[in-house]
Amino acid sequence: MAEVLYTPHFKRDAKRLPVSLRKLIEDRLKRFKTDPFDPLLKTHKLDGKLRGHWSFSIDHKIRAIFSIEDKSVFVLHAIGDHSIYD
Repeated sequence: MAEVLYTPHFKRDAKRLPVSLRKLIEDRLKRFKTDPFDPLLKTHKLDGKLRGHWSFSIDHKIRAIFSIEDKSVFVLHAIGDHSIYD
């Protein structure tokens, strides 16, 4: 199981999301901890100014951005709609 760390920015973003998404977010984070590259998450590398970061899907609209610090240490940086890429 992967070690997952949360930045203060990620925690703040998560609190701003609708309460109706909390259960889904918890489910996706649990799945991420078990296998960050689970096909359901649609994990992919980012490029441009976010080069070196990765993203995975919570649902069709919400994404999470993370970095890999070690083979089993993942740092979640942001969560939200596509505006988090800006």
